[in-house]
Amino acid sequence: MAKCIVDWKTIASFVTDAFVGVGVPEEDAKICTDVLLESDRRGIESHGVNRFKPIYIDRINIGIQNPVTNFEIVKETPTTAVVDGHDGMGQVIGYKAMSMAIEKAKKYGMGMVAVRNSCHYGIAGYYSTMCTKQGLIGITGTNARPSIAPTFGVENMLGTNPLTIGLPTDEEFPFVIDCATSITQRGKLEYYSRIGKETPAGMVIGRDGKAKTNTDEILVELNTGEAALAPLGGIGEELAGYKGYSYATVVEILSAALAQGNYLKMLTGIQDGKKVPYHLGHFFIAIDTNAFMGEDEFRKTAGDICRALRASQKAPDAERIYTAGEKEWLVWQERKDSGVPINEAVQQEIVEVRDALGLTQYVFPWEK
Repeated sequence: MAKCIVDWKTIASFVTDAFVGVGVPEEDAKICTDVLLESDRRGIESHGVNRFKPIYIDRINIGIQNPVTNFEIVKETPTTAVVDGHDGMGQVIGYKAMSMAIEKAKKYGMGMVAVRNSCHYGIAGYYSTMCTKQGLIGITGTNARPSIAPTFGVENMLGTNPLTIGLPTDEEFPFVIDCATSITQRGKLEYYSRIGKETPAGMVIGRDGKAKTNTDEILVELNTGEAALAPLGGIGEELAGYKGYSYATVVEILSAALAQGNYLKMLTGIQDGKKVPYHLGHFFIAIDTNAFMGEDEFRKTAGDICRALRASQKAPDAERIYTAGEKEWLVWQERKDSGVPINEAVQQEIVEVRDALGLTQYVFPWEK
């Protein structure tokens, strides 16, 4: 079986039915599916259908993630809220939390919601884009199981901890920076493993302080603590890895301290040798541009800045200059009329989930 394209309607219907099949309520399942497929729409395959079975279905099946989400508001003010997700579906928690932040921002200019006891919430850029679609600035971050070693350290202490910001523009796409504060992320390594690719030197450090490149070995040793991701910038101080380390720490503190949630080694997902819920924390910030000089004015200035950057002098061997979010929009232009590309390993997982849940109405292109 080679990589195969599945149309958006079929894959969305299947993923939703599969989530329902493991106990997720239908409306919640639709949210989970939309967040998941948004990764594939943007070409970020490390967080798309690629992760459907191992990160969500399997965790529900082994009992470390609750399919029914109890979204409990622990504390609330006009502009802020603290939410306990009770280890429910991270996408549902994220969607509802950012929706709260947006509602508060539209009424008071700014809104922020902090979350504890959540699970992996998918592509962070989904939530910031919820804001940009409505002319708001959106910011979100999440902690994660320990992966990053501090600068001059070799022990995995911090999560990949993305700090994600979305800014509305007057162009067809917003400016969205959505990336980990590590030089790479676990999802990308899982993708490398699936396609049999080595990890580039400098991204992962071993306990001996040397770079590691064997991807399958790295994925095992990230769990055992024998390997750690380098922070954004890379191993050591010379390439300013301390900047990524510090930004990762900011995300860790905001994801834990505001909601009084778990952090660092408390997020391993292992207790007494057994798998347990991850108890992740997130934060969501929405800022209404109309509370300043106005949405239209903001969009135009943001667009002017992006256009000026793209029009600046290119390097001799470069075809063009991009701004954040542009490449993802271009991928969507290519994929919107075709579907999501699915590699062999994920094809097998999809068939496995289908057969286990008895969703026999689905016959996929690679089976024809």
